[in-house]
Amino acid sequence: MNDPDREARERGEIVYDLFTRGSALLDAGDFAAATVPLERARNLEPGKTSIREALGRAYFRSGRFEEARTEFAAVVEQAPVNDYAHFCLGKALAKTGRRDAARRHAVLAASMRPDRADYRALRDRLRAA
Repeated sequence: MNDPDREARERGEIVYDLFTRGSALLDAGDFAAATVPLERARNLEPGKTSIREALGRAYFRSGRFEEARTEFAAVVEQAPVNDYAHFCLGKALAKTGRRDAARRHAVLAASMRPDRADYRALRDRLRAA
């Protein structure tokens, strides 16, 4: 007999394990390897912004800027007040040559968190470009 609650719990445990493994690889600096479990976790739970943010970071650090842009854009869409996602989206957009859009997200991030020097530096660099 199917137990939907049990299936949901098991799926959640699988997703959590994939996210944990991917995050550990990301923290260890093995960015390309981190994308494998994080992609699987994202495919199982595409609405989880924490997974998509971690995957975006792994893509960015692997030089996969277009894929990073896609992940950070998804986070911003679901959580428009996530200053870090705006900052990362701005960086990814800049790397893919979309300076106007990058500037917009950098300004938003710096406005949300004026205390962050890295946000202000990105905003100022993109304004000057």
